[in-house]
Amino acid sequence: MTQAFYSDAAEQALAGLSPSERAAVESARLFIEKDPDSDRARKLPDADPRSTSWALELMPKETGGRGISVVYRLSVDLDAVLILWLIAGP
Repeated sequence: MTQAFYSDAAEQALAGLSPSERAAVESARLFIEKDPDSDRARKLPDADPRSTSWALELMPKETGGRGISVVYRLSVDLDAVLILWLIAGP
């Protein structure tokens, strides 16, 4: 299983979310650990050939609040994911 970690910026953003939004993001983190290159996530351009970047969209019905994009980078060499940003909608 791939390990997923939050960047400092993502941890800061996580602290500003409501409890239901935080729970949804934590569920997304667990999902990403199990299936980091899932069809559910959208692949993003990435300059590093040893990693791939993805965005997983959480809809308001999933978060109990705002829509949230979980942007992360997968390193196959390290078998690890770094959650770079949490982008919350209005």
